[in-house]
Amino acid sequence: MRVISGEFGRRKLIAPKGDITRPTPDRMRESLFSILGDRVVGATFTDFYCGSGAVGIEALSRGARRCTFIEKDKAALEALRENLTTLGLGTRSEVVAKPVGAVLSQRRWEGIVFVDPPYESASEYESCLLWLGKSAAELVLVQHDRRLKLPQKIGQLECTRELKQGDNWVSFYFLGDDSGIA
Repeated sequence: MRVISGEFGRRKLIAPKGDITRPTPDRMRESLFSILGDRVVGATFTDFYCGSGAVGIEALSRGARRCTFIEKDKAALEALRENLTTLGLGTRSEVVAKPVGAVLSQRRWEGIVFVDPPYESASEYESCLLWLGKSAAELVLVQHDRRLKLPQKIGQLECTRELKQGDNWVSFYFLGDDSGIA
């Protein structure tokens, strides 16, 4: 696994051993950030269920101002912290070592939020979307298995695009109809 492009392009990342996390494949991250383009530059980014932090680190590499990483698994947190230290990203990142459900209501989520719970935790998707649909997040990206049917609209969020690669999909939810991404 590696950072695809930007400031840290081609730098290797470590992931926790075993099946605890399901890293977002390089090809999916490359496609996702190609679609996002300059929207990431200067943005606040949040990586829910971040695992090794590959998606949030990619956002930082491509110009995000700051990233909050949320993860509860100890092995994943160890890999995440090592990746952030190796790349010198401590001042541009925050690590929250708690379950996503424990922090959802504690903040006003803004900017771009990436949500990628374990596929077998279907209720986590709805909980996140319900809460983020009431927040100020301008864009919520939800990575999920293609067989999981997510709502078209939830709260103030509306799904306007899907990135599909095999069984791995990312749904793009925007506030209202302000997508800017066709």
